Amino acid sequence: MKKLLSFLTACVALVLLSNFVAAPVGYQVGDKVADFKLKNVDGKLVSLADNKVVKGYIVVFTCNTCPYVQAYESRIIALHQKYAPLGYPVVAINPNDAATVPGDSFAEMQARAAAKKYPFAYLQDETQQVAKTYGATRTPHLYVVSRQGSDFVVSYIGAIDDNSEDAKLVKTKYVEQAMTDILTGKPATTSSTKAIGCTIKWKKA
Repeated sequence: MKKLLSFLTACVALVLLSNFVAAPVGYQVGDKVADFKLKNVDGKLVSLADNKVVKGYIVVFTCNTCPYVQAYESRIIALHQKYAPLGYPVVAINPNDAATVPGDSFAEMQARAAAKKYPFAYLQDETQQVAKTYGATRTPHLYVVSRQGSDFVVSYIGAIDDNSEDAKLVKTKYVEQAMTDILTGKPATTSSTKAIGCTIKWKKA
């Protein structure tokens, strides 16, 4: 009996360990990011390299259907309106599997972008490879990437602010604090926070 229990314990531990090892790590602050080409809601392909004059991007992994995203939607638009003129436009990426969540289909993305008058690119990560490469796990999950020569390097990862429900109750605006440092050429004082939101809906194996 003891041998059986030991065997079962070892099996459970092995499964847990394999799940831990398999979890995507993604980018860390200071890492150079790989470029991508993803379809925008206007049907055109978009990459980071397309805009030759930007200083960087605010990359937001988002979607249509998550309540957290909907609560943050106006704040994401506000980030673009504030920082695009300063060289850091928002690029929104939807990694959710539309087969699992039909409300996150490309057609629904187009409808949402039109209804909310998104002033930024809203891209479909159909293969989910970009989200996996970044290490995104939630919607919203935000990455600030800054230009260094011909490369873009991660400057901040995490949440937009400290209140995912009500913008009026926000005490700490993590992204804005980071951008204040980044725009003056300094590393972000707080460069990483915990992203709060819905889990990304991955494709079923």
